[in-house]
Amino acid sequence: MNNTRILLSDKTIAQLPTPKDGWYLARDTELKGFFVVVGRRKRTFTVQGDLRQGGKRSSSIRVSIGDTRELTTRTARAMAKEYLAQISKGQHPKATKEVGHSGSVPVGNTVGATVTLRQAWQRYLVAHLIRKGRSEKTISGYRDHVERLFAEWLDTPLSELAMDPARVANKHDDLTKQNGPYIANGSMRTLRAIYNHARKTNRSLPRDNPADAIDWNEEKRRDTGMGISDLTEWFRELAALENPVRREFHLLTLLSGSRTTALQQVKPSHIDFHRRTLHIEKPKGGRKRAFDIPLSREMILCLIRTIRFGRQIYPLQSQKWVFPGDSASGHLAETKEDRGTLSKWGNDLRQTFRTVASAAGVSEFDAKLLMNHSIPGVNAGYVTRQKLLEDHLRGQQQAISTAVFSALGKSLTKDSDLGAWLGRWASCRAASRVQTKPDVPSNEQDRATSAHTRRG
Repeated sequence: MNNTRILLSDKTIAQLPTPKDGWYLARDTELKGFFVVVGRRKRTFTVQGDLRQGGKRSSSIRVSIGDTRELTTRTARAMAKEYLAQISKGQHPKATKEVGHSGSVPVGNTVGATVTLRQAWQRYLVAHLIRKGRSEKTISGYRDHVERLFAEWLDTPLSELAMDPARVANKHDDLTKQNGPYIANGSMRTLRAIYNHARKTNRSLPRDNPADAIDWNEEKRRDTGMGISDLTEWFRELAALENPVRREFHLLTLLSGSRTTALQQVKPSHIDFHRRTLHIEKPKGGRKRAFDIPLSREMILCLIRTIRFGRQIYPLQSQKWVFPGDSASGHLAETKEDRGTLSKWGNDLRQTFRTVASAAGVSEFDAKLLMNHSIPGVNAGYVTRQKLLEDHLRGQQQAISTAVFSALGKSLTKDSDLGAWLGRWASCRAASRVQTKPDVPSNEQDRATSAHTRRG
């Protein structure tokens, strides 16, 4: 058959007649040098151009892009533009492959060209997130970005996004308007990570990450923590919460500076009253970052009250979780509160912990250790956290808790709600009513309870 010239598209390529023998070319009327080789068994996207050396034409080469059954015409056209640009600069697009006698290059592995966002996401999910023990919250955040915000791109080849960076930049602009600057930036960081991960096993993907095309929104660190003078009013708000388990949860979040997701999954077996520690089994970063939090007297009393309230309100769930709830998991699942009821919670309290730590004279280094932050610098790698835990860090933790409660001043005696919850005799009653833990000898827990209650 004779060669033909048409505007190549998925539809027009599908309508091309199959030759009885041999092959023919269907050249694109839009992009010079881009065509489809139509054979009896397959149809192949191809480009042809002149290699130039020193500004002079040295040879004409033909390079295969991929099978029309595996690539969309839009993707193939984008790749053709890249190939032709390289050829015009004297570079062979597939210089590492052996060139045939006709000057063409055999069709190579087109997996990189055809891998879709959905496929890349599934591999990233299993190989990078699940296998490395990332938290459910972290995985949920990535999934929301990919499966909700990028839903229309799930079956789009990554190479297509890479060859059309304006499309990605426009998407970032739209997300900024519709969802806000932080979510827009976060979703693009997810896309960037997935693309980089996919390219490790698909070297035919363009080196330029499509997320590099965007103009990142400015992000300012949220400063929502409280100072010492703000704590009294916050304690009054907290005392008014109806659910005592939630009340103690927010208090422990403040006293420990921990992430809420870590505290939600604390189990009774994680509390060691003898050593006065709380084990965080799965913090941010996974099990390899597991650590022990030293407990101050106020933190121990908080946990004692939590155990008592949990066993009264959630007798079944409290057997497994320190902060039980009605969720499917059995532990407290939603930790957000109405701002009109409780003005600060979650990360606000984590920032407050750092603020109070500074006011209490605790060094930034010790505060980071207590919060399980990564410590930059070579020397920090020689610090053995467990050696500091028993005495030094517990003393620093106590200094922070003391600073928090000192802010209440005489409110514990003047405010009836605060007194009923945190007053001296209220703590004694809470301690005396707590049931014996099944996995801790009663005399050991009694000693821990009575000792810390007297000093509380």
